[in-house]
Amino acid sequence: MIAMPMAGMAAPGLCVGPVCADEIQRSSLTPWQLKLRLSDQRGQRERVVVDCRDGVVSPLEGQVERGYAQAVARRACRLVAAA
Repeated sequence: MIAMPMAGMAAPGLCVGPVCADEIQRSSLTPWQLKLRLSDQRGQRERVVVDCRDGVVSPLEGQVERGYAQAVARRACRLVAAA
């Protein structure tokens, strides 16, 4: 028997709690800025931009819970800075 992933599960990638980020992109023109695709376990998805200098996630409100979104964003910024 093959287990099939449920549609409501979050995408694989960088995860904090129920929120995961994938398709993490960094521009060479603005190296402090990351673009992330966020998803949660309820199947909600959205794209956000993160300013790694001060940790601001834009847009400020969205479908994915912002507390976890900011935690994922901080973690992504730390990983990119260390690379």
